[in-house]
Amino acid sequence: MTSTALSSEAEAETPPQHRPSTLRSRFLPSDPPPRWLGWLGAALVAAFAGALRFVNLGLPARIYFDETYYAKDAYGLWNFGHEREPVEEPVEADQLLQQGGQDIFSSPGAGDFVVHPPVGKWMIALGDWLWSALSLGTTMTPEAWRFASVLAGIASVFILVRVATRMTRSVLLGCTAGVILALDGLHFTLSRIAMLDIFLTLWVLAGFACLVVDRDRNRERLVRLAEAGRDMASVGWLGMRWWRLAAGLCFGLAAGTKWSALFFVAAFGLLTVAWDYGARTSAGQHRPFWRWLGLDAIPAFVQTVVVGAIVYLASWSGWLFTGGGYNRDRFEGALPAWVPEFLSGPAEALAGLWDYHRKMMDFHDGLTSDHTYISQPWEWIIMRTPVMFHYDGQAVGCGSGNCVTSIVSIGTPVVWWLSILALVVLTGWWATFRDWRAGAVLLGVAAGWLPWFAFPDRPMFLFYALPFLPFLVLAIVLMLGLVMGSNEESPRFAPYRRAAGGVVFGVVLLLVIAHFAYLYPVISAYPVDRESWGHQLWFDVWIYGRDAG
Repeated sequence: MTSTALSSEAEAETPPQHRPSTLRSRFLPSDPPPRWLGWLGAALVAAFAGALRFVNLGLPARIYFDETYYAKDAYGLWNFGHEREPVEEPVEADQLLQQGGQDIFSSPGAGDFVVHPPVGKWMIALGDWLWSALSLGTTMTPEAWRFASVLAGIASVFILVRVATRMTRSVLLGCTAGVILALDGLHFTLSRIAMLDIFLTLWVLAGFACLVVDRDRNRERLVRLAEAGRDMASVGWLGMRWWRLAAGLCFGLAAGTKWSALFFVAAFGLLTVAWDYGARTSAGQHRPFWRWLGLDAIPAFVQTVVVGAIVYLASWSGWLFTGGGYNRDRFEGALPAWVPEFLSGPAEALAGLWDYHRKMMDFHDGLTSDHTYISQPWEWIIMRTPVMFHYDGQAVGCGSGNCVTSIVSIGTPVVWWLSILALVVLTGWWATFRDWRAGAVLLGVAAGWLPWFAFPDRPMFLFYALPFLPFLVLAIVLMLGLVMGSNEESPRFAPYRRAAGGVVFGVVLLLVIAHFAYLYPVISAYPVDRESWGHQLWFDVWIYGRDAG
């Protein structure tokens, strides 16, 4: 009997759904796009996003909105390793910066109580240094302290193109996702201000992208094992999961930016082990629970949660290894006598850090505000109450005597409103076909949005929605992919379906471009006539917030 006959006989004894050829068709794309084309498309779309964000980055030429906290905290971290109390916070320190002065901290310096971890502020500080190192200008200027936000915005667009291309196997849809994100007003405004939300979005999206790559790599391993003749029912450890380890690093940096990242860590941690279980059952392992638990789920917990916790703790190194930070010496000399002397220093620092976190949590639990632009989570997706980051009613340069400039942090409404339909479509798609892409996107939106409904009394703002915006964009492009279909489905009608889908695709993209262009003057501090400005902001609540009407 020939080897070919042996191979055919062995395959005949294998259930059809578990044969190597079937696994390959199920786990790997049959006709993936050229890798170079995907990377080139991502680079071009990211460059387009960067060009939009760098234009007039220095306007307004002063600290505005929450830059009053984060720009100064970043400067303190870079120079002292911890945040410092500014002089006469916040007005005098703001004026000193606007006048070019950098001696903004009280003397003798005291540690400042801050309520967010340091990663985002370290990134602002690094961007400020990089701005000077690249000879683009001096440090502690508006362009310098916003530079890192622009880079984070560009990077998030690039990553979204790559992950959308991987999920759809279409360079066109991948680049479309990046263009939509680049042209969203909320992403645009938060990419041009020294605040934390754009960094949170970057690290959450990067962590998700790493898990998607890990999913593909894991399935590639199973296909190779099947094609090598391994008994798939007995396959155990599948090797080191470097991409999942990278996801843990990203999740630690996300949590080190804002604690709300923990919602995503929990959701995506469950998602990655669910993908592993599905891969094992699809590969032919019957009731693989214990193998999955010991070889996939527990290592996944270590790689994402434990690694993330270590990265989070390391992000506080500046506070831990320098003196003078708020609460830093809270437990100096106050530990029990049984603590060994050589451990007393680190133990005191960690006890102070734990107590610091307790105070931060107390602050968030008791936070109240009567801010004009507070909004509830249900309002975010319909863009009901955007935040007026900046307004100057005495501006010049619009060609009339009644000029204004503003930065209204509002998402491009057509993007957000269309995403509502996309979420409905994906919910039906997932319920009907259990498509992993629809489930992952819906979970990303749920992790970033639904937990906030549990805190109805806490002051919240529209820009809290930024971290789940990439998943709304993914929902839109997946819906467009469904509309356009593929040539492999119903060959007789595919050309007509793809033609109609192409029309829908073109209309959606043109609407996004046109709406962003329409809003651009009111979200970029561009001088416009007061009457025109009012017309571009369609509703009074977009201008006056809760004071409207």
